[in-house]
Amino acid sequence: MLRIRLSMGGVRKRPIYKIVIADSRYPRDGKFIEKIGSYNPLLPKEKKERIKVEVERVKYWMSKGAQPTMRVSRLLGEVQIMPMPKPGNNPQKAIPKKDRKKNEGDKKEETKKDAPTADGKKLNQKADVQKKDPQKEQPKAEAKKEEPKKEEPKKEQPKAEAKKEEPKKDEKKS
Repeated sequence: MLRIRLSMGGVRKRPIYKIVIADSRYPRDGKFIEKIGSYNPLLPKEKKERIKVEVERVKYWMSKGAQPTMRVSRLLGEVQIMPMPKPGNNPQKAIPKKDRKKNEGDKKEETKKDAPTADGKKLNQKADVQKKDPQKEQPKAEAKKEEPKKEEPKKEQPKAEAKKEEPKKDEKKS
């Protein structure tokens, strides 16, 4: 499949990209069919030299079936050769990587539960019940933690009474 993509060039810390037509099986910086433009990300967005594209060649290759990559389609949208693609939605981007695995596991369970079968019934109804049960258990665990605190003051009170009784016995002896 033909792709319109970026091929990286330049030196370290100063990249420059060629916009090329290449077979999707070829390496990123490898063999390409034709160079149709360039992109310099270091230049400000206002300068025309930032994105240079041969418009006729882009249209020609797209008519032959070449598909632009997401980044190239954004660049072509900026130059107004084709409509700007819709922005992607990546809610995982804001979540740290170590927490992403936990969220992915939860989402997989939810999608399995929410997916209806051909009969219109939900799958894994037992899993729905099991998921509700841990929520009920959590308040019980919290209540148990509070109960020992209440019992401890009761135990201290009888000890105080016992101490008061001991001096009374001493008073009787004297």
